Amino acid sequence: MKKYFLLRMFIFLLLALNCANAATLPVNFVYLYNIDPTIQQNIRYASSHNFIGRRIKGYESAKCILTKSTALTLAQAQKELNKHSLSLKVYDCYRPQMAVNDFIQWSQVVNQQEMKAEFYPRVNKKDFFNLGYVAAKSGHSRGSTVDLTIIPIVGPKQATYQSQQKLVACFAPYGERFQDNSIDMGTGFDCMDETAHYMSLAINKNARKNRNLLHAIMIKYGFKPYSLEWWHFTLKNEPYPNTYFNFPVM
Repeated sequence: MKKYFLLRMFIFLLLALNCANAATLPVNFVYLYNIDPTIQQNIRYASSHNFIGRRIKGYESAKCILTKSTALTLAQAQKELNKHSLSLKVYDCYRPQMAVNDFIQWSQVVNQQEMKAEFYPRVNKKDFFNLGYVAAKSGHSRGSTVDLTIIPIVGPKQATYQSQQKLVACFAPYGERFQDNSIDMGTGFDCMDETAHYMSLAINKNARKNRNLLHAIMIKYGFKPYSLEWWHFTLKNEPYPNTYFNFPVM
């Protein structure tokens, strides 16, 4: 009887915690794990493994937040991929405007280039905005843009990034660059290089096939791609096309 009571209390506390988390979000926003917990998450801007090399302002937690319609649509794409023993993995979802502002401030400090060797070896930091890799207003802040890839359901685990580890160019051959368990897309995530452009001719046939797979399934379920980044998609019928939110990712 006591065990049953303790189990009920544990479930109650778990539900209460989920409700408390949900209550912090604006109307029509959800945590992706509450819609589809099978979609893997590796929220890079909540860690130091990103093009800046530290946690980005506004990312207080490594959680994917999206508008509800975007999350539900992703769940449909996930079901189709699961039939082929594949899964989606998200790198970034909703991004607060304070994080975008953090990008802007960082871009103005010329000597902060700790992650250049991996994320932008062939690009000058000062050219990020002109090249379209960073924007003063991001679609992510509207809550219906997502950065993602495809991983095998049964396969190698994602490597753990260690601070100060040797950095390898994001466009290096698949077996040499950071092993994040994505199928080969030709480059790693957030690779600020022409090889990350969807139509790049500098990637191998297998990577081209994998990019086409990701694009095909995302377009099928109502997302539009971004030509400069193979991982970037926005829901066509996004609910807040002109609103840029600024609440933190908690």
